[in-house]
Amino acid sequence: MNKDSSKQLLFLFGFGLITFIIWQFPFGRIILYPFTILGTWFHEMGHGLTAMLLGGKFVELVIFPDASGYARFTTDLFLGNIGHALVAMGGPVGPTIAGSILIISTKKIKFGRIAMFLLGLFMLISVLFWIRSFIGILIIAALGILIIFISLRGSDKLQVLSLQFLGVQAIMSLYLSIDYLFSSGGTVGGSSFNSDTSIIADNLLLPHWFWAILILAFSIFMIFYSIKFTYSGNNKKSSHQILK
Repeated sequence: MNKDSSKQLLFLFGFGLITFIIWQFPFGRIILYPFTILGTWFHEMGHGLTAMLLGGKFVELVIFPDASGYARFTTDLFLGNIGHALVAMGGPVGPTIAGSILIISTKKIKFGRIAMFLLGLFMLISVLFWIRSFIGILIIAALGILIIFISLRGSDKLQVLSLQFLGVQAIMSLYLSIDYLFSSGGTVGGSSFNSDTSIIADNLLLPHWFWAILILAFSIFMIFYSIKFTYSGNNKKSSHQILK
């Protein structure tokens, strides 16, 4: 790993550590509130997009002020019980996959700008077609516009830092939902729902905690692989060289 790669990796872990520390305090949760909503968006979009891939219709995405939310979709899916289990799994693995892609995209500025622009554009598309709650529309639309602006007008350094920060926020959202991941149910909008892992267990057998461990292991693997792929080796054209 060259010097520039080491510097970027330090920034990445720094974002993660600072985010973790800030989340321990009430004022920190207020500061990071928009990105907590973004984490919920990644999660619920994971459900909705997986349902679409399996032949269902993504009907709506609702995000509540407490950052809980749900995705509603038609239940006529390919693969039967397996399909329903995959849709349930798409939520908790969605933020990690998205965060890993954002981190990997920093390997080259060209790819990073494209990834950032597409992310912002897709956020705005989701506001038009799926999001049906005021707080979700307000924050996701605002972040989408900001992300597109940075992708088009931001410097290379700002581009990389923004991608790293967004990637870390997506991945760290798994930490916020770890209790829900290992629980059998939770409360969303004042109503009780089975947890994603309980839904998986109902469709595929084995206890919900088994699927929670499997999802957590997959997420750790994705994080490790994305960091290894992005920051190992020497790439002279890599964006790693811009943080002087």
